[in-house]
Amino acid sequence: MFRSRSKDEKAPTGKVTADLSTKQPRDPEAPKGRPTPKRSEAQTQRRRAATVPTDRKEAAKRQREARRSDLARQREALASGDERYLPARDKGPVRRFVRDFVDSRFAIAEFFLPMAVVILVLSLFGNANRSLQNISLLLWLGVIILIVIDSIGIWIRLRKQLNERFPNEPKRGAIAYGLMRTLQMRRLRLPKPQVKRGERP
Repeated sequence: MFRSRSKDEKAPTGKVTADLSTKQPRDPEAPKGRPTPKRSEAQTQRRRAATVPTDRKEAAKRQREARRSDLARQREALASGDERYLPARDKGPVRRFVRDFVDSRFAIAEFFLPMAVVILVLSLFGNANRSLQNISLLLWLGVIILIVIDSIGIWIRLRKQLNERFPNEPKRGAIAYGLMRTLQMRRLRLPKPQVKRGERP
């Protein structure tokens, strides 16, 4: 009886030893719980890593091309008035109305540049002629006063029209946008005027 019991106790120990001997030792360089990658797989991974900079260059090239096409569309929209491709500052019904309101009338401020050239020429000759110098100074003062008065009138009328036509639309910066447009000569304005002078917007 004692002999058979000792044999039964020794049997599991021998089985565990056999199981341990059949296990392969883990590669110390392999990640824990993962087999060591094959040479072909490692080469494939290296090739993929090598192609990443090329993909980035291609993506950057595509972004530049997309940016160029967007700028080209914006230039065309500024010339044609196409709302879809206008810059954000020019989009919307409020900004369009402001442009039409300004473009449909004469503004003294739009003639500031040619008047400034004339006054500058007079001031240059005024160094030798005292009367011309006085005239140029008076012209400067008169032009500035006229521009201020005209701009105040445009500000009042434009504000009234915006409140009547767009009571629920955001109008922040719209009046300043219109006044800045009056300082540009009509042929140089962007987006290009879409209404004629005297035409009601």
